[in-house]
Amino acid sequence: MDQKLTIALAGNPNSGKTTLFNALTGSRQHVANYPGVTVEIKNGLCRYGEHKIKVVDLPGTYPLTAYSPEELVARQFILEQKPDVVVDVIDSSNLERNLYLAVQLMEMNVPLVLAFNMADVAKARGLEFDLNLLQLLLAVPIVSIVARKEQGIEPLLDVALKAARTCGTRQIQIPFGQQVESQLEKLAPLVNPQSDYARRFGARWVALKMLEGDRQILALPHNSQLLTGVELAIKELERHYHESLDIVIADRRYGFISGACQETVRTTVQVRHDMSDMIDRVLTHHLWGLPIFAVMMYVIFYLTFTVGAYPMGWLELLFGWMGSVMTAHWPAVWPEDVRSLLVDGVIGGVGGVIVFLPNILLLFLGIAFLEDTGYMARAAFLMDRIMHKIGLHGKSFIPMLVGFGCSVPAIMATRILENRRNRLTTMMVIPLMSCGARIPIYALIIPAFFAPVWQGPMMWMIYVIGIALAIVCAKLLRVTVFRGETAPFVMELPPYRMPTVKSLMLHMWDRGLMYLHKAGTVILFFSILLWAAGTYPKAPAEKLIKLDASQRKSVQLQYSITGRVGKMMAPAIKPLGFDWKIGTALIGAFAAKEVFVSQMGIVYSVANAGQRSESLRKHLREDYSPLVGFCIMLFCLIGTPCVATVAITAREAGGWKWAAMQYFGLTALAYILTLIVYQAGRLVV
Repeated sequence: MDQKLTIALAGNPNSGKTTLFNALTGSRQHVANYPGVTVEIKNGLCRYGEHKIKVVDLPGTYPLTAYSPEELVARQFILEQKPDVVVDVIDSSNLERNLYLAVQLMEMNVPLVLAFNMADVAKARGLEFDLNLLQLLLAVPIVSIVARKEQGIEPLLDVALKAARTCGTRQIQIPFGQQVESQLEKLAPLVNPQSDYARRFGARWVALKMLEGDRQILALPHNSQLLTGVELAIKELERHYHESLDIVIADRRYGFISGACQETVRTTVQVRHDMSDMIDRVLTHHLWGLPIFAVMMYVIFYLTFTVGAYPMGWLELLFGWMGSVMTAHWPAVWPEDVRSLLVDGVIGGVGGVIVFLPNILLLFLGIAFLEDTGYMARAAFLMDRIMHKIGLHGKSFIPMLVGFGCSVPAIMATRILENRRNRLTTMMVIPLMSCGARIPIYALIIPAFFAPVWQGPMMWMIYVIGIALAIVCAKLLRVTVFRGETAPFVMELPPYRMPTVKSLMLHMWDRGLMYLHKAGTVILFFSILLWAAGTYPKAPAEKLIKLDASQRKSVQLQYSITGRVGKMMAPAIKPLGFDWKIGTALIGAFAAKEVFVSQMGIVYSVANAGQRSESLRKHLREDYSPLVGFCIMLFCLIGTPCVATVAITAREAGGWKWAAMQYFGLTALAYILTLIVYQAGRLVV
């Protein structure tokens, strides 16, 4: 009979925790957000002997202070889910820093095993460990592993299962000095022994967290005697040490770690600049670093949007063929509207999103490679000074840059950001990057209204406006909606490593499946909704007599809900220089930005209208001024993100309120700015 156990993997970022998770679970894993917050945890299954093991990959974190959402989730999972054993994955080539989290887990007295990962890297650096002595000093079992090569996995599971059976009881505790210890002895008896934390981790741990100023623990209901005692203890200890008490406690932990390492770690060679340091001299150079980064991102974009164009074209042909076959073989006795629903709504709508799957896969393959090699941390380091001025972290630059290709993978790429405020802020402004779907609009409008000498500058101006607005909006969001303390962040530059093919493929496919799931649910729903709005109600048959196909489409569009809403919008958008025809096209652009061009073609009864349609450009020149043409581009740049962007924002942000805020906020901004530009332009022209 299977024995079910839960192993939680904890560890610092870049410690190889996720690599170990992939080695244990393979493809038997899924990603979910922890209840109540949009912090990822991964779950997977692993069979070992008679044991069926649930493996949980907790968010990477340095301490367990519950300062950031990631730290809170890691600690809450251990408290609420009570895993049978916690495996702390440690980068053994950076032992002292990584052991800080281990010490905090030891203080919680949970069943614990230390997995000394990257043993090969530590050996190459000339480090040798007396693991037997270190296990005695820490009273925690230690196993040496190399996760990326899947070495030491079975011994680790053996030790973890043994720790789960023995409940990992330890006989030592971290000494914090006579003054702190005497205060802990006074405070521990005052802690409510029936509270969840006290029952799980002990009254001493609760008292220690209160002395550290842990906000979550202090927010719990406590008796007045304990609260008064903590307040007096903090004042007395800080007066004695002349510095903040949380710093004193952290210093004692590091002192304990340093002492243990001095006893058990030996350097066999003189450690000079290793290979990572030598590479960093070039890649993080103050002059060459940014150009090299630009080249790296160009390579990622080339793979994503140039190489990806081939499979994307194949998918477009496939969905086009499916629609043509269904149209050609549709029985005459069957309702024509059902055929239109399947061809235009389902195949056209969902197919139009699925064709981007190759771009999604290639993009995340590139991002996974940059992350796993260690270069992503360098990229964030290079951009951090610039991005910090608008309240974001250097890593935010990556998804914003991806947004020039497509907003959907860019919003998904915000998962590389650890801080929730930074992630949401970045998500909100990504649609301001001119994605590839807007290019057909620019390619139609610019040649229609502007002389060749102005066409390049106009395109450049639109892109610069989007970037400038993204910077301003990000800054405003960080001081208003997402204001608050910025969680301290350690800019860690991990050693360079060669990622495994298995790790890259799992990372890539995991994101691809998420995208397909979204295309088959929310996007399908909106595609059908938009199809129905453009199809019903039907135009009277007598209105369609003696009209060719393109003219029928134009008349039908005017009679449909989309056309009628477009005409209803006319008074509201007239101050922008727009009429009902532009309004109707903007509604269609909610499905996908490039649909604006085909919708304008339908309105003007131009067959096979596209971005290079001179006939359509002629109609636009006859009806509108260059100022209106510029305002169309400005509005399409800022407002009404497409349905795929709205859907993926709701998914990644953890709620429709954020998607609604993005959609209506950007649309309102687009209206206001377009109104100002048009009305000011009329006074000048």
